Amino acid sequence: MRKLFGTDGVRGTANKYPVTAEIALKLGKAAAVVLTEGKKKPVFLIGKDTRLSGYMLENALTAGLTSMGADVFLVGPVPTPAVAHLVRSFAADAGIMISASHNPYTDNGIKFFDLNGHKLPDDVEEKIEEIVLQKEIKTDHVTSKEIGRAHRIDDAKGRYIEFSKASIDNTSLKGLKIVLDCANGAAYKVAPDVFRELGAEVIVLSNKPDGNNINKECGALHPEVLREAVLGFQANLGITLDGDADRIFMVDEKGNILDGDYILAIAGLDFLKKNKLKKDTIVVTNYTNLAFDALFKKHGGNVVRVKNGDRYVIEEMNKSDYNVGGEYSGHIIFSDYNSTGDGIIAGLQILRIMKEQKKSLFKLSSQLKKYPQVLLSIAVKEKKPLSKIESFQEEIKRVEEELGTEGRHLIRYSGTEKVCRIMIEGKDEDLINKIAKRISKIIKKEVRWFKWYSLQKKKQY
Repeated sequence: MRKLFGTDGVRGTANKYPVTAEIALKLGKAAAVVLTEGKKKPVFLIGKDTRLSGYMLENALTAGLTSMGADVFLVGPVPTPAVAHLVRSFAADAGIMISASHNPYTDNGIKFFDLNGHKLPDDVEEKIEEIVLQKEIKTDHVTSKEIGRAHRIDDAKGRYIEFSKASIDNTSLKGLKIVLDCANGAAYKVAPDVFRELGAEVIVLSNKPDGNNINKECGALHPEVLREAVLGFQANLGITLDGDADRIFMVDEKGNILDGDYILAIAGLDFLKKNKLKKDTIVVTNYTNLAFDALFKKHGGNVVRVKNGDRYVIEEMNKSDYNVGGEYSGHIIFSDYNSTGDGIIAGLQILRIMKEQKKSLFKLSSQLKKYPQVLLSIAVKEKKPLSKIESFQEEIKRVEEELGTEGRHLIRYSGTEKVCRIMIEGKDEDLINKIAKRISKIIKKEVRWFKWYSLQKKKQY
């Protein structure tokens, strides 16, 4: 069982195990061993978001890497997808991003990219973890004169800005008024410049990070802030990013909040129409609304579903040679342009389509008519296997008969929290609400649970 790495690198409360300076130093040493295959003078590139704890982890990682003879390029606060690109741009041997993405400032994380800008597979992370958990990582083979150097790179942000603009061939965005929420995060400098340099009028929100305000009542976790600004400024649209800018939500001119399903639908259909979608196939997760499949198949496309998490989307895309995928939470991957989810590039693709088709964001998003969906979360004290609860299994059989081919269910325990998540989706809203309540009643009866629980009907934006 893995002790350090989770679904997206090493993550947790900053300055508490495993997100400590001591572990970061060891991670740097171990990464130098595993990711460079004995290369004499390897190069690592390190980026970070705007969390105060980023300084601590950046310095510790640098110390570990240089002690093993590696040189380090420090690019400062940049989006996670910028690191994925810059690894290739600087011909580095590996990249490291210091970020806890959408988590509060009290958390931080460390995730690695290989020389091609791809997140590491599980087996490589396990090799790094194995070395880190040893008592000591020897540096005897590195003499005093072979210790690595650290370099601050001044033009890294400019490189990513030009790279982003090139993804839409520098299409002019003149005439568009955009509200941009940077979440006080990693994109606070680069994102406004990208859209302004293409000619858009940009009204910027949450671009004054202080080390402690990342994701605080702003960004992709709070799209309602963007909604009010779009309506207040009478803008054409709004774009909101998360702390490391690898995901995006949008708001149309009428104030409708658009999650990743809508963004994927708009871009996917455009790529399909232009014969730019490889194998006429798009990759989504199990949480993507069923209406997405119906829409795509109507236009002659195919949909492949994988388990929740952008890393699984990317794995499937790489394995089967697909070039567009993502998840409803806003991780959108265009592998023709970048190797990981990129909120800025996703936003640019939608703006390009608006300009080319001369349609508003509301008009484009109206193609997808989502089925009603209910999400219910129950806080539990233990995760009793659902397969062993007889009454639950009987209820599921009944549910499947009721929903037929016009609905679905997804009931699972959270991988990171003591929570049972219930998702019911279907064309009949009254029915799915009744089903959700019946299942929740069984869970509360059969599993030890806290007296409070949250019932949230997922907004279909």
